[in-house]
Amino acid sequence: MNFDLTAEQAMIRTLIRDFAEAEVAPGAIERDRTGAFPVEVFEKLAKLGLMGLPFPEQYDGGGADTICFAIVVEELSRVCASTGITYSAHVSLGGSPIYLFGTEEQKRDYLAPLCRGEYLGAFGLTEPDAGSDAGGTRTAAVQSDNGWIISGSKCFITNASYAKHLALTAVTDRSKGTSGISAFIVPTDAPGFSIIDNYEKMGLHASNTTELVLDQVEVPKDNLLGTDGNGFKQFLAVLDGGRIGIGAMAVGIAQGAFEKALRYAKQRKQFGRTLSSFQAIQFKLADMATQIEAARTMVYRAGWLKDQGRPFKKEAAMAKLLASEICMKVCDQAVQIHGGYGYMREYEVERFMRDAKLLEIGEGTSEIQRMVIAAQLGC
Repeated sequence: MNFDLTAEQAMIRTLIRDFAEAEVAPGAIERDRTGAFPVEVFEKLAKLGLMGLPFPEQYDGGGADTICFAIVVEELSRVCASTGITYSAHVSLGGSPIYLFGTEEQKRDYLAPLCRGEYLGAFGLTEPDAGSDAGGTRTAAVQSDNGWIISGSKCFITNASYAKHLALTAVTDRSKGTSGISAFIVPTDAPGFSIIDNYEKMGLHASNTTELVLDQVEVPKDNLLGTDGNGFKQFLAVLDGGRIGIGAMAVGIAQGAFEKALRYAKQRKQFGRTLSSFQAIQFKLADMATQIEAARTMVYRAGWLKDQGRPFKKEAAMAKLLASEICMKVCDQAVQIHGGYGYMREYEVERFMRDAKLLEIGEGTSEIQRMVIAAQLGC
C-alpha cells in the first residue's frame, strides 16, 4: 500500500493551503460575526479552475480525483468551515447529480457552468417533514402538456441563493412510495420559485442556508434528471459521495482547532511552565493528533475506493461518522486547552466547535450513518 499523495494531489494541497491562508483565513472571524457570504473567495477559486475539480475536462472540469476534492475541502475548512461547506456542497451536491444522472445536453447546459464557477451548485432534498426520513418527501410534480408542475417546499438548502439552477426531488407517483420519487433540474428564477434566507444558525454563519418554496413551478419535460421514479435512489447515491466531502470538512476543522490548541499550549505559561510541558496537556494533544490522522485516512480511503469504481457506501458512511464525531471531540478539547480564552471569539476555537456540530447532523445524522453501516454489514 502506498499512502503518499500523487504529484497532482500534493500540488493541489500546496496550492489550496497557500490560497486558504492568504485569501480565506484573514476574513473568517469577521464573516462569522456578520454572516457575509465570501463571494470574492469563490470568484478567485473559479479563476484557479477549482470549482469543477473532480469532473471531466470535457465539461470544463479539472479532471482530478476525489482525493483532490477532499484535500480542497479539508484545507478550506481548516481556516473557515463556512467556505469549506459551500465548496463541498457546490461540487458533491450541486454538480454530482447532473454528472451522474444527467444527459449529455444537461451536462453541457448545467454542469459546465458550475465547473466554470459561473454560479454555485445546490441540491434540494430535505423538507420540513422529511429530514432523516428522506422517503417522506411531500413536494409533488404533476405532468402537464409542456412538462412538469412542481409544488412544495425544501429546507436547510445550502447555496441556493447563489444558484441559477438546482436539482431537487418531488413525488411523481405517491402510490409507489420511494419508487415514485423523481429528480428535476429547476431554474431558481422560474415563476413561483422563492428562496427564503432567514435562518439564524448556531454556526457556519457565512454559508448560505435557505428554504425553498415552489408554488406551481413549471419546468420542461427535458428537465427530468435521470429516470422517472429513480430520484430517491439517485439522491442516495449522491449522498454517498457527499459524505466524503463532509468527512473531509470534519478533518479540516479538527486540524485547524488542533493547530490553534498546540500553538497556544506552547506559548501559554501557568505555574511558571508552558502548558505543553504538562503531561495532562501532552496527552490531550497526542490523542487529538492521533484521532485526526485516523479520520483523514478513512476519508481518503473512501475517496480512493470511489475513484477505483469500487463500492464505497459503507466506507463513506464510516468516514463521515468517525470524522464528524472526532471533530467534535477535538474541538471540545481545543476549547478546554485554551481555558477561559477558549470561550472567547478572539481565539477562534469556539467558532470551530460551533461549526463542527452540523457535521454530525447534515447529509445524514450519526444515527443514520450507523444504520447505513449496519445495513451494509447485512444486519
